[in-house]
Amino acid sequence: MIMPLTTTSSLKGSSSAPRPFHTPWTRGWALILALALTGPAFAQGAANDARALVEAAMARRQPNILLIVADDLGYGDLGCYGQQRIRTPNLDRLAREGARFTQFYAGSTVCAPSRAVLMTGRHTGHQRIRGNDQRPLLPGEGLLASLLQKGRYQTALFGKWGLGQAGSSGEPNRQGFEEWRGYLDQVHAHDYYPSNLFRNGEPWALPQNENGRKGLYAQDLFMQMTTNYLRTAQFRPFFLYLAWTLPHANNELGRATGNGMEIPSDAPYSSEPWPAPEKNKAAMITRMDRDVGRVLDILRAYKMETNTLVLFTSDNGPHSEGGVKAEFHKSSGPLRGIKRDMYEGGIRVPLIARWPGRIPAGRVSEELWAFWDLLPTLTDCALLPRPEGIDGLSMYRDLLGLATTNRHAHLYWEFHEGGSKQAARVGDWKGIRNEAGGKLELYNLKSDIGETNNVAAARPDVVEKVEAILKSARTDDPDWPLKPKPPSPPAAAGADR
Repeated sequence: MIMPLTTTSSLKGSSSAPRPFHTPWTRGWALILALALTGPAFAQGAANDARALVEAAMARRQPNILLIVADDLGYGDLGCYGQQRIRTPNLDRLAREGARFTQFYAGSTVCAPSRAVLMTGRHTGHQRIRGNDQRPLLPGEGLLASLLQKGRYQTALFGKWGLGQAGSSGEPNRQGFEEWRGYLDQVHAHDYYPSNLFRNGEPWALPQNENGRKGLYAQDLFMQMTTNYLRTAQFRPFFLYLAWTLPHANNELGRATGNGMEIPSDAPYSSEPWPAPEKNKAAMITRMDRDVGRVLDILRAYKMETNTLVLFTSDNGPHSEGGVKAEFHKSSGPLRGIKRDMYEGGIRVPLIARWPGRIPAGRVSEELWAFWDLLPTLTDCALLPRPEGIDGLSMYRDLLGLATTNRHAHLYWEFHEGGSKQAARVGDWKGIRNEAGGKLELYNLKSDIGETNNVAAARPDVVEKVEAILKSARTDDPDWPLKPKPPSPPAAAGADR
C-alpha cells in the first residue's frame, strides 16, 4: 500500500496534526491528471507548465540516503586508503566514482559512544553515552532517523544498534526507525551465528543457529534483508542504515579457541602463509566489500543509483582482539594507535561518498570533519531544516566538492576506560591527555601524521590553547568524571565491545 504523503508543520516537535504535503511534484502531476480527464480542449500550454513543475521538482527531489558503518575497520584496511594485501575492489570503485575523505573522524574510539554521536550530532563532551555501557538514548535524542522520518523518509536499520536494550527508550523504533532488524547489545553482536536477533522490538528466533549449529551467518542475513528492502523502497525516499558488524571479533570465541575472527570461509586467503585469525580478518573485510558491490548493483538494477547518496565509514579504529594484531595488515595505515586509543589510529576512519551527478568522481578531500557533522550534512542533502543545539556543522558543500565555508574551530573527544583520556584537534595541531592530571602531548599532524614527535615542550602557546579547549569543550557529568588511570587496572568495564 502506498501511504499518503504527509508532513508536520515543524521539525521541532510540533504537536499539530499532519497536513497534506504539497510540492511542485504533487501539484504538477495533479494538473496533468486533470488535463487528461477533461480531454484535449484545454490549452497545451498548461500541460507544459505542469511538466516543467514536475521536472523542477525532480531536479531537487530528496535523495535516498544509504549509510554503511563497518565495525572496527581501520583507516588502512581498504585498498583506496593504502591497504596492500586485503582486496576491496568494490569500495575502491566506490571511491573512484565518488569522493574519499582523508581527515574524517569517528565519534569515539569505541562503539556505543561513537554511534551515539552519529545519531545525536553531539560529540562525546556533550554526550550522555561516553563509553560502552547499557544506558539508552533518551526520548528525542536520536535525531538523525527521527528528522528524516518526519521529512517524508522511510527509515530502516539492519545490523548492530548498541544504544538501548529491549523495552528502553533507546530502542530503534523509538528513535525514528520504522523498520529494524539486528542486535541491540554490543556483546550479543560478537556472535556471528546468533540463535536469535530482534525484529522491530520483538525477539526473533533463528532456528538455523540453535543448539550450536552454524547455519546462517549474520552478515549474509543482513544482506538478504537489504536486498529485499531495496526492492520495495523505490517509491518514496529512504534512509537505510546498514550497521554491519564486520570485521569485529567474536571475543568470547577468541578467548576459547584463539581465533575470534568468525567467518564461514577464509577464502580468498586460504593459501596465504598467515596465522588463521589474520586470514579470517582479511576474508571478513573482503566479504563486506563483496556485499557493498551487491548493494551498488541493486541500486543500478532498480534505477536508483543516480538519486542515492551512498556513504561508507567505520565506527572507530581497528582492534587487536580475537587473535589478530592490527599491525599485521597495517590496519591503521600510517597512523599511530588502534581502537581505545586517542591517537589517530583509534579515531581517524575512512569515509567514502558517492552521489552520481552531484559528487565529483575521483575527488579526495582533506577537510576536517567528524561523525557529529553527518547529521546536519544529511539533513541538508535531504532538503530539511538543520537541527539546533548540536555540535555538528553541515559539510554539504565539501561533500559536493564546493568551496568549504563551514569549518570547526576544534574537534573534541573523551574516553573513560582505564582512566580518562581527552583529545582535541585544532587545525594541524593535535593534543592528547592520556589520563586526568597527566601531561599533554602535542603533535603537528601536517608534518607528523604518525604522532611520533611530541612537541609540547617547544610550543607552550599551542599547549595553552589546547588545554583551554579540553576544559571548555565538555560538560561535567557525574557518571563520567575525569579520573586518573588506576594503578593496577582490572579488565575495563567495556572491554572487548
